[in-house]
Amino acid sequence: MDYDALADLYQLQYANYRDDIAFYARLAERLGAQRILELGAGSGRISIPLARRGLQVTALEPSANMLERARSHAAQENVQIQFVQADARDFALETGFELVIAPFNMLMHLYTLPDQDAALRCIKHHLEQGGVFAFDLYQPHFGLEGVLRHEGETFRLPDGSRLDVFLKQKVDKTMQICTTTYYCDTIKPNQTLQREIFELTQRYYTRFELERWLSDFRLEWYGDFLGSRLTDSSSSLIGVAKKTG
Repeated sequence: MDYDALADLYQLQYANYRDDIAFYARLAERLGAQRILELGAGSGRISIPLARRGLQVTALEPSANMLERARSHAAQENVQIQFVQADARDFALETGFELVIAPFNMLMHLYTLPDQDAALRCIKHHLEQGGVFAFDLYQPHFGLEGVLRHEGETFRLPDGSRLDVFLKQKVDKTMQICTTTYYCDTIKPNQTLQREIFELTQRYYTRFELERWLSDFRLEWYGDFLGSRLTDSSSSLIGVAKKTG
């Protein structure tokens, strides 16, 4: 998935999203981890707060546009982060890590079994013995398919324009693929309307296929970022996997 085209929309939607940051910060503290690798770091939303705590953060992201924003934000915050433009399925870094994280549905961009296996090989290679791989995904509770809906995302842009984000989803249950189409309608100050359309494709998971995928790890499961037990009604599927082999 190429996030270059989605970078501006992503920044508007999630610039103020904070639900997961404390979870990963607490996890690093609990493990005593100092060297952390974030996969799919985006615009630095999680890497920057972790680096602000004095942790040594490497932020890996394939999108050049997202990395440009991350570097700019890190400079504004005056924090040191090693930014790497690379794909989670194929990267080679010179150091190992005590903690590797894949936040905010990053694993949902591994669409095939070979994609998943390639990423896991890279993760294992870069995890120190006894290191931890942690991730979060949404559980697949979808709304009505093919229905255009507005979920409260309205933004005021610097030039005075109003941006409304509508979305429509299509779910392929056989392939476990959800395709979300975003319709971004911008009303300019002169009352002209401009529409942009973007697509986001995600491959969703079940708990037990993840357990099989991570069979060389000792797993803990949570249903939210406060550490609640994972249930059918949980909104999130959060895994903390300790390397054992």
